[in-house]
Amino acid sequence: MRAAHLLKEHKLSANLLGNGQEYSRINELKALNYPLILPLNYPQAPDVGTDDADREVSLADLRQWERAPTNPAEVAKAGIPFALTQFGIKTDAFWPRLRQAITQGLSEEQALAALTTQAAEMTGTADFTGKLAPGYMADFVVTKGNIFKEGQIYSVWLQGQEQSLRSLPQARLLGDYQLSLNNLTLDLSLQDVSKGDKPKIQGSLSSGEQSIALTQLKLDDDGRLSFTADLSAAGIQGLSRFTLWMADDGIQGRMVDAKSRTTNVAGIAIAQTAAVNSATQESNQATKEEANTSLVSHLTFPNVAYGLSEAPKIEKLHIKNATLWTSDKQGFLEHADLLMANGRIEKIGQQLSTPSGYQVLDATGKHLTAGIIDEHSHIAINGGTNEGTDAVTSEVRIGDVINPDDISLYRALAGGVTSAQILHGSANPIGGQSQLIKMKWGETAEQLKFANAPASIKFALGENVKQSNWGEKFVQRFPQTRMGVKALFEETFDAAIAYENALKAYDDLRSSDKKKTIAPRPSYRLQAVAEVLNQQRDVHIHSYVQSEILMFIRLAEAYQFKVQTFTHVLEGYKVASELAAHGAGASTFADWWAYKFEVYDAIPQNACLMQNKGVTTSINSDDYEMQRRLNQEAAKSMMYCNMSKEDAWNMVTINPAKQLRVDEFVGSLTPGKMADVVLWNAEPLSIYAKVTQAWVEGKRYFDRDQDQAAQLAVVNERAALIQKILSSDDQAKAGEKVTPLNEPQWHCDTHYQAWGHTHEGAK
Repeated sequence: MRAAHLLKEHKLSANLLGNGQEYSRINELKALNYPLILPLNYPQAPDVGTDDADREVSLADLRQWERAPTNPAEVAKAGIPFALTQFGIKTDAFWPRLRQAITQGLSEEQALAALTTQAAEMTGTADFTGKLAPGYMADFVVTKGNIFKEGQIYSVWLQGQEQSLRSLPQARLLGDYQLSLNNLTLDLSLQDVSKGDKPKIQGSLSSGEQSIALTQLKLDDDGRLSFTADLSAAGIQGLSRFTLWMADDGIQGRMVDAKSRTTNVAGIAIAQTAAVNSATQESNQATKEEANTSLVSHLTFPNVAYGLSEAPKIEKLHIKNATLWTSDKQGFLEHADLLMANGRIEKIGQQLSTPSGYQVLDATGKHLTAGIIDEHSHIAINGGTNEGTDAVTSEVRIGDVINPDDISLYRALAGGVTSAQILHGSANPIGGQSQLIKMKWGETAEQLKFANAPASIKFALGENVKQSNWGEKFVQRFPQTRMGVKALFEETFDAAIAYENALKAYDDLRSSDKKKTIAPRPSYRLQAVAEVLNQQRDVHIHSYVQSEILMFIRLAEAYQFKVQTFTHVLEGYKVASELAAHGAGASTFADWWAYKFEVYDAIPQNACLMQNKGVTTSINSDDYEMQRRLNQEAAKSMMYCNMSKEDAWNMVTINPAKQLRVDEFVGSLTPGKMADVVLWNAEPLSIYAKVTQAWVEGKRYFDRDQDQAAQLAVVNERAALIQKILSSDDQAKAGEKVTPLNEPQWHCDTHYQAWGHTHEGAK
């Protein structure tokens, strides 16, 4: 899907190679409208032989084992064009896998199209391949029986040249026949016992219970079958010689007995199963297939534990008699109500009347707040948080690698967080473009993105970017000193100005002159930096020590742009007046200090001291686990420096909203703003407070009662899938060995080398 979005952005056509999990995001794929090449890569059954082993298997992996064979049928049902490929599996697994897909709902017609007409369309050869039609290439396949059941390929023709795999006359003769010669009736059975490319037929005659072996069995090139049989048991003495060939209504031929007398032979094919005896057998087979194809797993969004069975709907809701923490000029409102509809807060006040069509939620004794906003997070990204190959990587975009399946989205909701800025790490002075997201659990990666958020980017200062303390492998890249960091910024800013000037100069040329001039080569890197200098992209900069904070304030003012937020900023209390004068926000930790040398001077009163100087201050997480306890992090300043409840709560609601320039939409319980609201069972700054419900844009994405039911459902579904694996045959358990994607929890300084092999520098 990321590939598809990138291709759409650049208006490119393509065919996309699938991964076997398309069924889990089928509607999104359909909307992107790209043909798919589907592998039949069914995973090997997870090891659930012991309770220790099954604890290591995720519900998502259990579901994928069961549902992988349904993938082609789901893609076909969605109307997405697709072809099939042997890529990623052993060649001898292809037909058994395809037949398994057919038992799971893929029709034979759809399977055939995926192997012929649709494949020809996708390769651009549909005008002359993919059909049995006059004028088309003589590329075709000859099979014995239905290839989508138990048929076998006997011959492949390429542009009229036969590539024989088995003898075609042999294929025609195979089967069971009833032979009539004079008054004698015999049953003839012919089987293919070929091995590899060597064709071989084996057969027998039977008369009643008596089986008669065939000798000197031979198939001529003209399709005539000859053999010798001793029919003494049938009353014909000596060895009799048979010659048989295919006829329109079966087979025919002759028999020459031991006295050289010739008898005509006629034979009719015996059906695979006699109609009289087949009803019970077919019923048993149908029952067996139904047992194999019935699914015990659930399909959720995302398709992991605690995913939603259906998307939540916008609610018209009257929340009554709660304590409202408004995060605006109204402060706290006790025994107050809130009305929400159409994804917006409509009205707050006391003893409001319930409009028609609104659901009423009694919140007596509970507390209602705006959703928490985390200014600095690295959740919900896939494949690494640092592009550490260069000191300037402003062209990379976190928005390209958002992972909507990350369980941390759900956990964040359970902690009252409804929005977070997802940032590049701090390996580079100029990092990647950031992405503000909403915690819309179950939605697509694109739907998570905060549509109205201004563009932003991650910059960084300090120990991480110069890398000189990271070990011998990290001493080659410039810069290696703090002065080099400043020089790099200046060099890059100047390059961006020169790039913009070159673009403007080219645009100002007359049309005739443009034809004689080479246009400046597009640079996504310098374009993003130019947006910073033009105050079209906000800078959120990783920082610690006062000297570097001052350096960057002066540098920004020299290039005439404003720093939106200094993040971490643990020595911000030393330069709080300068931060306030510049107009920068400060997003800090509540009480992290002394975890590396450049933060030895950090103090827990930092947030209070900056706020007292007029700096818009927030508390951020920069951590998976701490994010869902930001309410408690905000409360710490009440202990460290007697901050008021209102100011403490504002540090995780309206203040980060201002720093991210989305306070017009979120951050307070203000009529007209998005209904990103959270209901708590106690004061939200208490360590005992729990979220009971959380809404994002008026949709309930978390409900504690529903979570309790989901926990039980996960246990039951896992148990059912484990039982299905344990009771399945070897064929159902077979498949490709799955290498778990043990993606780490990405942090600011996680330097990607390979999953499982990362550098964890100081925070």
